Amino acid sequence: MNYSLAYAQERDTQDPLRAYRERFHFPRHKGEDVLYFTGNSLGLQPKTVRAHIDQELKDWAELGVEGHFKAAHPWMHYHKRFSEQAAAIVGALPQEVVVMNTLTVNLHLLMVSFYRPTPQRYKIMVEGHLFPSDHYAVESQLQYHGFAPKDGLIELMPRAGEHTLRTEDILAAIEEAGDSLALIMIGGVNYYTGQFFDLPSITEAGHKVGAMVGFDCAHAAGNVPLQLHDWEVDFAAWCTYKYLNSGPGSVGGVFIHDKHLHDPNIPRFNGWWGYKEDTRFKMEKGFVPMEGAAAWQNSNAPVFNMVAHKASLDIFSEVGMDKLREKSIALTGFLEFCLHHVNDTYDLGLQLITPADPNQRGCQLSILTGEDGEALFQRLESQGVVADWRHPNVIRVAPVPLYNRFEDAFRFAELLKG
Repeated sequence: MNYSLAYAQERDTQDPLRAYRERFHFPRHKGEDVLYFTGNSLGLQPKTVRAHIDQELKDWAELGVEGHFKAAHPWMHYHKRFSEQAAAIVGALPQEVVVMNTLTVNLHLLMVSFYRPTPQRYKIMVEGHLFPSDHYAVESQLQYHGFAPKDGLIELMPRAGEHTLRTEDILAAIEEAGDSLALIMIGGVNYYTGQFFDLPSITEAGHKVGAMVGFDCAHAAGNVPLQLHDWEVDFAAWCTYKYLNSGPGSVGGVFIHDKHLHDPNIPRFNGWWGYKEDTRFKMEKGFVPMEGAAAWQNSNAPVFNMVAHKASLDIFSEVGMDKLREKSIALTGFLEFCLHHVNDTYDLGLQLITPADPNQRGCQLSILTGEDGEALFQRLESQGVVADWRHPNVIRVAPVPLYNRFEDAFRFAELLKG
């Protein structure tokens, strides 16, 4: 690699995914596309979304309630449109996945099923500095079951002077917790540092001590390779508005391992849309579940909320996670190279806190700044950079392989110079 615009542009001409950039709308700054590095917060809009929405509007206008059965994509079965494509992204069987609700709602519903504390086994293990909503969710689950968070919550913290967790420390903490541990629920990729955890090792260690293991894959789905079924993860949930480009507050996704789908004793909060489909409209008492993860649905599909997700999943299906991962490693590695070059050359005082090992990160780099970090962020913003500021002093930058270029990475590093 070398640090030059010509080199970056040459990498772009050789990129087999370069044409996909044209499939997305970019915000503009002074007549030019912004340098958009916040796909880890809100992905860009696929240009096909409008046509998808227009189709549903047309069916609603022309069919009214009959759209549930006669629309081009009948609303009665709408969630089924997603199973195979979503399963491919997270490494699952189609029956193990359902698209429904939103992320934190789904985490709560899953903890109803998989957090079943006893006086002996009641603790929940999370990573320190996890996303606040997850923290609120697990604390409230502990409180709901009569446990004080200070007693029931195990927070994994990095060693002194370090920013990320060592796998051996996570595994040691699991072993130490032993039969007091009811649930491990961490982020597949930590939102703050961008660390991609060793999910198969964590799952194996959790099961060894008798705990259930689930992951919040909000920053992992569509970003890093996942094999939730093969790893025997008990459950997972994710949002779709980040790397999956499905619009603000869009619908969430759920994974429940096949080994749990046939257990009649598993507790669950039931709702009408989880009821067996072919007899649902008989309106009878006594819950008879759908097959698979679809049984966890409570309500009918929010069709307009799901339209953008389908448009994005179609693109993911064309490309495939293997090719996305290949470019992600190359593009993130080039951005890392550029950041080190300008930091060392101009003594900017910046530090990358995301793991340097590509196997321990996705397409996010978290930059630790000095005391003037917020001013730096605001200057970048005024120059057409859309990145993400996290207090107290971190700029998160996500070079998304579907629509970011090597040239974007070079130009971002150039702007850091001031």
